[in-house]
Amino acid sequence: MFDSGFGGLTVARALIDLLPNEHVVYFGDTARYPYGPRTHEEVRAYAVQITEWLVETHDPKMIVVACNTASAVALDDLQAMVDVPVIGVLEPGLRSLLKVTVTGRVAMIGTVGTVASGAYQRLAATLAPDVDLTCAACPGFVEFVERGETRSDQVHVLAERLLAPVQDAKVDSLLLGCTHYPFLARTIGDVMGRDVVLVSSADETAFEVQRSIEALGADREGGGPPVRRFVSSGDVETFARLGRQLLGPELDSVEAHQW
Repeated sequence: MFDSGFGGLTVARALIDLLPNEHVVYFGDTARYPYGPRTHEEVRAYAVQITEWLVETHDPKMIVVACNTASAVALDDLQAMVDVPVIGVLEPGLRSLLKVTVTGRVAMIGTVGTVASGAYQRLAATLAPDVDLTCAACPGFVEFVERGETRSDQVHVLAERLLAPVQDAKVDSLLLGCTHYPFLARTIGDVMGRDVVLVSSADETAFEVQRSIEALGADREGGGPPVRRFVSSGDVETFARLGRQLLGPELDSVEAHQW
């Protein structure tokens, strides 16, 4: 699985909890994060490069694109280029959102790249054309998470400004359409109020992985304890320190990778 940085650790946490016997390789492309402001062509190229490396180096039975921006712009290309299932976070997250809404007025917040791609808008039009979806970009959120500043006054002020259009839309549920954003859930929840349900794609993505593994008959049982490897293209000490805070004790070491 891979992400631009730390955000995908929310998905990794859900996967480890749901499928404790599975080996996991997590690649955080922290040398090139954030993906959100980059062009679609850049993100697509990065996603292809990482996927090729994962397949060649680790021979996985499945790849999880634990990044909303990469899922939005590159998922179809990745699914076409490799022979193993490739699962993104967009559709699982949107399905979760549609399950909890009562009024049919929902929202998604994400990076500039994710929102500009139109991927969520197209998917919502297909899955639930009667639902009123408001999308809002939240530039700056990822950078706060990557610095470990998830409860600062500055991020709260930024959230108040960026979430104003979502508040105006009177939604009853909000999809955190970036895997970094669950780390800001308390701040986002404070701004939106307790009447708005916050939805993360992490758990539903883990269930999607479980269903796919069962369909393949590829469940791992026995053969020794599971191996969890964490790889970063950036500073490994920073990744280990912050990643351990975000994921937990499973992240005991980080390997370096340079492009």
